[in-house]
Amino acid sequence: MYLQHFGMHSMPFALTPNTEFFFGLAPHVEALQVLQVALQTGEGFIKVTGEVGTGKTLICRKLLNELSDEFVCAWLPNPYLSPQELRAAVAQELGIVLDEVRDQLHLTGLIQQQLLALSAQDKKIVLILDEAQALPDDSLEALRLFTNLETEQRKLVQVVLFGQPELDQRLAQPAFRQLRQRITFSYQLRPLQREEVGAYLRHRLAVSGYQGRPLFNPRAQKLLAQASRGIPRLINVLAHKALLLSYGAGLEQVSDKHLRAAIADTEDATHASDWRWLWTGTVVLVLLVAVGLLKGVAW
Repeated sequence: MYLQHFGMHSMPFALTPNTEFFFGLAPHVEALQVLQVALQTGEGFIKVTGEVGTGKTLICRKLLNELSDEFVCAWLPNPYLSPQELRAAVAQELGIVLDEVRDQLHLTGLIQQQLLALSAQDKKIVLILDEAQALPDDSLEALRLFTNLETEQRKLVQVVLFGQPELDQRLAQPAFRQLRQRITFSYQLRPLQREEVGAYLRHRLAVSGYQGRPLFNPRAQKLLAQASRGIPRLINVLAHKALLLSYGAGLEQVSDKHLRAAIADTEDATHASDWRWLWTGTVVLVLLVAVGLLKGVAW
């Protein structure tokens, strides 16, 4: 699409969490530091919550990449599992052959044996769950019971929960007070501030190979920060659309006009009241031009 036009070698604002684009902004660095310190202590649950699109999965993957060899990680990216499915998933991550399992009691015993064997090798076992707000209630209780497994010196497994704010609301219920008391460290991701949005844009463009003059002027950065509410995923969506529109118009920079069109075309963006009707159909038309489906039509 616009890569050659802007001199880039990769998409700067793809939605797939890619640790190559990780940028050391305060909320993400602080979250990683809390996680690393908490894991070194070897106790209980660790929780990171944040609104949709604030970068939880990216931090999760960054953590997985940076943990030393002393850690054995079981990562469950989709935790919508029954207690039985949860135990089976953990067992698989720990290298247990499920074909040999007779029943749930046997499976629990095999998991405990494997945890003890890894602990004897001075390994720290970490169970990491993304999208933890989707865990059924009985599976949350099964997680708590996992942390009951311990030696005289330490817990056999630590649990890291990444989730949306709904996770905090669920854990606030009286039924989860035992689990809540075992959360030794927690961190709440905040959206990016206005000046951080500009740094975020420049970083991702640089990683993608862009070397020209700024594509987003200060006014565009302010507009983008307001419309995205500082949420990285929305920043990516809006910046990507704005670049497509600018490419379709043959421009070398993103104009306010095209950024406003991108904002008006994005469902969850914060819209000024008079933008949406003004730009209806504009984005579709320019995108068609950008991909060559309306060649020869002047925009």
